[in-house]
Amino acid sequence: MIRRATVLLLAALLPLLAGAGQAGAAGYRYWSFWEQDGTAWTYASQGPSLARPSDGDVHGFRFSVSENSADASKPRGTADFDTICAKTPAADGRKRVALVIDFGTPADAPSGETPPAGRTACAQVPEDATTAEALASVAEPLRYDTNALLCAIAGYPEKGCGEQVSAEKKGAEKKEEERTEPADSDSGPSVGLMAGIAVVALLGAAAIWQTRRRAS
Repeated sequence: MIRRATVLLLAALLPLLAGAGQAGAAGYRYWSFWEQDGTAWTYASQGPSLARPSDGDVHGFRFSVSENSADASKPRGTADFDTICAKTPAADGRKRVALVIDFGTPADAPSGETPPAGRTACAQVPEDATTAEALASVAEPLRYDTNALLCAIAGYPEKGCGEQVSAEKKGAEKKEEERTEPADSDSGPSVGLMAGIAVVALLGAAAIWQTRRRAS
């Protein structure tokens, strides 16, 4: 009876334990690329070296630590095309692309580096220019790795490129970034931890029961 209950409980708790493992997944420190749709940011479906914006588009870049696109931090600020490119008149054969560059928070910064203040810029480039070319015209130096991954904008960060950040460090950085925010009412032992404790307790009870049964 105890053995069967143990098996059933383990089967029920395995999804929770798996979810706890995923929650502790490592993140990556990198520049994410965004496109503005109205007033909302959407994660770009292609890289800046492939994207070819139209005149009047707003593209953004944000340096942060995230696990994937769903977890990525968006560029901050409310500037729109009319504001960013207000002093750049249209010109024949060229297009204007508004760029929002968010260097992230100190919690996202590599060790020993401090993120510069965020900036906006209006890039006026040839009509067939990519976002990467527009960015290069206003925020050099850019740095790429051998796989054409954007590593640095305006020289930040000085080193590193898409490096993995351990789950422990990622959690510490997140805590530092949010230390002034209200505490989460759900804080406390994780579901995975409680599930693990329950499994250990039940297995211990089963072992004691088996020992007593054999002794009798």
